[in-house]
Amino acid sequence: MARPRPLPIDPLAEAKRQWLAHGWTDAADGMTAVVSVMRAQQLLLARVDAALKPFRLSFARYEMLRLLAFSRSGSLPLSSVVARLQVHATTVTSTAERLVRDGMIVREPHPHDGRAAMLSLTGVGRDLVERATAALNSQVFSAPGMSDQDTTDLVGIVARLRRDAGDFTEPRPQPDPL
Repeated sequence: MARPRPLPIDPLAEAKRQWLAHGWTDAADGMTAVVSVMRAQQLLLARVDAALKPFRLSFARYEMLRLLAFSRSGSLPLSSVVARLQVHATTVTSTAERLVRDGMIVREPHPHDGRAAMLSLTGVGRDLVERATAALNSQVFSAPGMSDQDTTDLVGIVARLRRDAGDFTEPRPQPDPL
């Protein structure tokens, strides 16, 4: 797919100008921030999708495989996957079903809770997620499109937004300051 030519003006700057011209001055900066983050998400997701395409993985499928690969045993309760990925249980179940169908994970009974399920990574799934991670690291994560300082600043700003929205409390022990 050919890259579109850059626009002669920043559409978000024009949107902000319009917000101000319509008297929505109290909302103009917030609108610009929200839409800027949404556009940045589109740009980054397009890069992630391109890196994962050869592996026939969506980011949701990749995230689940990576989470399981990070666990000590390659296995987690479904409820833990839901909590850690911060998505609805229905979404996790649907993603898991596709990964089971493709032989990347297996769904097993929980050893101590008859009502719960465990998701376990298969050897094929582990191999795939390692190869996909190498591609993401080289094609996206090692050069996200901003300076190291901008990357650090952005992570800190977004982490504070997420914390204030209730995504997490201050972790213990604390990581480097945001």
